[in-house]
Amino acid sequence: MGGTAVVVGGGIGGLAAAIGLRRIGWEVTVAERAAVLDDAGAAISLHANGLRALDVLGVGTAVRAAARPQYTGGTRVPGGGWLARMDGALLERELGTPIVGIPRAELHRLLRAALPPECLLVGAEVSAVDRSQPGRVRVAMGGELRSADLVVAADGVRSRLRATLLPDHPGPVYSGSTVLRAITERPIDSDSGSESDFELTWGRGAEFGHIMLADGRAEWHAVLNSPAGVRYPDPLAELRRRFGTWHEPIPALLAATRPEDVLHHDIHELVTPLAAFTADRVVLLGDAAHAMTPNLGQGACQALEDAAVLAAALAAGPTVEAALARYDAERRPRSQSVARAARQAGRMGQQLANPVAVALRNAGLRLAPSGVTVSAILRHAAWEPAPLDRAAAELPGSV
Repeated sequence: MGGTAVVVGGGIGGLAAAIGLRRIGWEVTVAERAAVLDDAGAAISLHANGLRALDVLGVGTAVRAAARPQYTGGTRVPGGGWLARMDGALLERELGTPIVGIPRAELHRLLRAALPPECLLVGAEVSAVDRSQPGRVRVAMGGELRSADLVVAADGVRSRLRATLLPDHPGPVYSGSTVLRAITERPIDSDSGSESDFELTWGRGAEFGHIMLADGRAEWHAVLNSPAGVRYPDPLAELRRRFGTWHEPIPALLAATRPEDVLHHDIHELVTPLAAFTADRVVLLGDAAHAMTPNLGQGACQALEDAAVLAAALAAGPTVEAALARYDAERRPRSQSVARAARQAGRMGQQLANPVAVALRNAGLRLAPSGVTVSAILRHAAWEPAPLDRAAAELPGSV
């Protein structure tokens, strides 16, 4: 089964969806409303489930080659003591792949490279969709009206299409946390105290984390409990004030960062789960469907899962309607469960501020068996996509 599709949004989820649709024979246009592709963002970690989705989309090898595996690290306290260690080698044995870290800009570049240049329309804003015609969707885009068999709404946490499809949904809400992040200007050497591929440090209502990248630089993030909308005249100076006495390599990471490279965003999420991820021939994907807090590192991975499942469902058919029903049945329960788990992880991790509660949490983590951290990651990362060439055979009830 093939057809024509318009993917609204040229981020990770939208590009991955376009790749999957093209692999099963669809004609795809990606409409990105930004006039310039600046690839804003620092870096992300990809767990086994996200990498497996990339594998079935045909870009997993290229992403792994550009990424750095995360074998060592864990969670610490501001003074430097360890709360829990991460055994990346054990994760690799269990899942077949370690967690990897990659700059967002590089991931975007690799995904775009898997598509013909003419697929991507930059500066193309989709203002409306018309679902009144049976079996088709008309898309108003840049003064032009296009007709397609499918529209994929991958337009982010503040999705305009979601608001159109589900006008009674309250939309995203502020999580109570804000994040500042950057990639260091220069590589970080061992003299800075950086001996781990990945670290999180929890204080009271604050978290500082970093991942090492393939070129020796590091991506760091600082998450703070904060009212929405608070901004600092000099964000880097504020972070040095707050985190300057925390253990190395935190001060070294901040010292290796240019002020103009610091990004600052409030974290919003969809607390009220959507009642459906589809409406007629429009399908929600990624943050538009299940925006979640970053506490489990699963936001991008869930979008990649969406893309792989959507392609597999459409390849299996027998109709677009049946495929979208399958997509909704598979993706909505899983992604909403991961979103709930991420919210809970944030409340027990970065957002926890009461000193007694923090002390109890820390004591519990120190006493927990060494496999607890690995088990927590496995709970969400142990996911297997259907290979696209076998998707039809795996349709429930098929032979």
